[in-house]
Amino acid sequence: MGYYDGNTVTALWNYAQAFALSDNSYGTTFGPSTPGALNLISGQTGRLDRAHTKGNLGGSVIGNTVIGDPDPFYDDCSGGTQVAMRGTNVGDLLNAAGVTWGWFQGGFAPTSRKADGTAVCGAATKNLGGVSVGDYSAHHQPFQYYLSTANPHHLSPSSVAMIGQTDPANHQYDLNDFWAVVNAGHMPAVSFLKAKRSQDGHAGYSSPLDEQIFLVNTINALQQRPEWASTAVIIAYDDSDGWYDHQMSPILNQSASEVDALLGQGSCGSLTSAMAGLRGRCGYGPRLPLLVVSPWAKTNFVDHTTTDQTSVLRFIEDNWALGQIGRGSFDGLAGSLANLFDWARQPRTTPLVLNPFTGLVVSGGADEAP
Repeated sequence: MGYYDGNTVTALWNYAQAFALSDNSYGTTFGPSTPGALNLISGQTGRLDRAHTKGNLGGSVIGNTVIGDPDPFYDDCSGGTQVAMRGTNVGDLLNAAGVTWGWFQGGFAPTSRKADGTAVCGAATKNLGGVSVGDYSAHHQPFQYYLSTANPHHLSPSSVAMIGQTDPANHQYDLNDFWAVVNAGHMPAVSFLKAKRSQDGHAGYSSPLDEQIFLVNTINALQQRPEWASTAVIIAYDDSDGWYDHQMSPILNQSASEVDALLGQGSCGSLTSAMAGLRGRCGYGPRLPLLVVSPWAKTNFVDHTTTDQTSVLRFIEDNWALGQIGRGSFDGLAGSLANLFDWARQPRTTPLVLNPFTGLVVSGGADEAP
């Protein structure tokens, strides 16, 4: 059993002191990483494309709902059980509105290619424990489950100037591409950043201290950019990764079957919501951390608004007037992140620079904006 608090994962504590966090945010449904990632971008786990699957779906799918961690069908670096999803995700909405965006993930750039052009994702990095961990996790890349937003062969962007726009990379990139476009002064309007596995905080091969290095280096660098004045960093998680939280979640959508991953079969009750009509869609799931780091975030503030992973999706939909995905998406139930921000005050102007290894304040402190 591991235990982490403000004495060990000090950066998150310091971000909470200077910015805003939620104590009432949850996974959209119960389940591991893949359902959480899919809910983040579509609010949907129940639109399986059965025409595009590989391997034994047992334990990964119930009916047409993804409940486990199958890899994406549209990804050369997938293995084992693979599935595809139908329907719309937020990338489709952003494309339709002409908004620049991208998913940037550690290890996405191929280390080599097979004779047929298939990408090989062979990069690895040692975590703080000295264990070498493969950088890329296919089932953490939600846009690769959808044909419309996938980059199956992990193609590079045609140029730095095209990062965030539609080209052969199709908005799916390596983390290095994010910094290339940021340093060129063209940061996409919406950017999803996913650490390489050694720094993603997942129990078993990473840790919150590994994750701290990724978060602090990222936020330190962004605060030095001119774009920071209009930037909001939302720190969110795809599931609890085995870290225990005691608070029972509010059940807003019940299960259409006994498969619900709550406390055991049938614990979520019979289906009463017309929103889903699908098996394995019990939610909200476990409570998860959520912080907003932004010049416009409230200072040292704890928000009690009930939110979930699709609240991030809903924030993007509303901010860029994209409309909602609908058709059973949890974006229709999502609580607002608005209370984490204060648009009426003067924004914070002093960067909060932290040490990535200790999490301690290097400069900036808990600057209260006037």
